[in-house]
Amino acid sequence: MSSNAGVVVVGAGLAGCEAAWQLAEMGIDVELFEMKPDLMSPAHSNADFAELVCSNSFRSDELSNAVGLLKEEMRRLGSLIIRCADATRVPAGGALAVDRALFSAMVTKAVNGHSRINVTRREITGIPGGADFRKGADNAEPAANLALTGDTDTPDILYAPDFRECKVIIASGPLTSDRLSEGIAALFPDRDVLSFFDSAAPIVTFESIDQGCSFFASRYGKGEASYINCPMSADEYKAFHTELCLAQEAPVHGFEDGLVFEGCLPIEVMARRGEDTMRYGPLKPVGLRDPATGKTPYAIVQLRKENVEGSLYNLVGFQTHLKFSEQKRVFSMIPALRSAVFVRYGVMHRNTYIDSPRLLDRYNRLRADPRLRFAGQITGVEGYVESAASGLLTGVETAREILSLPPADFPKETAIGALALYTSGGSVSDFQPMNVNFGIIEPCYAGVRGKRNRKLAVAERSLGIIDALLKEVIKFE
Repeated sequence: MSSNAGVVVVGAGLAGCEAAWQLAEMGIDVELFEMKPDLMSPAHSNADFAELVCSNSFRSDELSNAVGLLKEEMRRLGSLIIRCADATRVPAGGALAVDRALFSAMVTKAVNGHSRINVTRREITGIPGGADFRKGADNAEPAANLALTGDTDTPDILYAPDFRECKVIIASGPLTSDRLSEGIAALFPDRDVLSFFDSAAPIVTFESIDQGCSFFASRYGKGEASYINCPMSADEYKAFHTELCLAQEAPVHGFEDGLVFEGCLPIEVMARRGEDTMRYGPLKPVGLRDPATGKTPYAIVQLRKENVEGSLYNLVGFQTHLKFSEQKRVFSMIPALRSAVFVRYGVMHRNTYIDSPRLLDRYNRLRADPRLRFAGQITGVEGYVESAASGLLTGVETAREILSLPPADFPKETAIGALALYTSGGSVSDFQPMNVNFGIIEPCYAGVRGKRNRKLAVAERSLGIIDALLKEVIKFE
């Protein structure tokens, strides 16, 4: 790490990479720690940064959708994550979906190639100020108090006198290792570190999909006809629903339906909530007509392109915790997938987040120790874009603090500001992870008719604020 380093970033996921990039672009030297490939969670599959372990979609790219607005704000703010997503996109109608391998490789190359970012591939097991540290060799002070895994039973310490005043951004994400989770929990002895379970959808090969039982289309004809739609009759759907409810789940310690984030609900949990629940969710047929019949099917399973070549497709909304053998058995009941070859089955993994409204300020600083900051899903934002946005805000505000500049103070009228104010809002009584939405952004409905038009008015105002901040405050140029 360079002698004038100002920030340590823990975790090279979406938030960590974005935070490190923003800091480096503003002239701050960064030490970025990443536990892969030495330590891999059950959901990780490669050593690249910013790995997308669930869907390959960054969701809607339209300004009438809050996540589309957030992405556009981030584009204008110089987001590395959105730039790489745009460069590796695959057709997905009105959504921004990416080739996940190319995306992660591009992020990794950019971060590794930045002259102000030094990457250390090693697990962080303790938190600055926690109990997991000791005095260093030659009487050097354990400046950052960052405990690292070593070759012996006793964790060794990162020693450098100039680390004593450095700031630390914890962006370890929803897959935070057990040892680091314990270190985070030790920071808050009077509070619980909350956790729930998240899940990833299966992927099948294109050539194994029965084209005679499926058709290409996007809902309501928006964008390219990029989804493969697999219709089901009433009898086929009801049989599928019955077997899905009976299918065996893989064992997960402490798993309960109530702990699963509603925006990423496993398909089998959804099925158990009622026969028609899936038909009002990921299997809804509205906006689609089967060209073979000219009618709207009873239910539809959509498949989305997973890579640029179009050789792989994922089952949209089919995050699952079923045993692999059960996934093969039950999902093959979908007519178009009778002979499907599954190259990846769905998996369930832990998602950890802190009680941010009680613990963090609007800049994601720990109120009890502002030298420590958090970013990404561990703060309680949900989704790829939201996680990266949290890293962007934390990186920008941390850099401005180091440079003795006033904070950018992204306001509630912007998507990025509204999200940060939600996670730091002390009035939230039962804090739960949330995707960005227009409900948390300050409205501007006066004289505007129509739901979509009101959303577009909010988006126009928001982007005007971002442009003004770029010109007058942040000055990225």
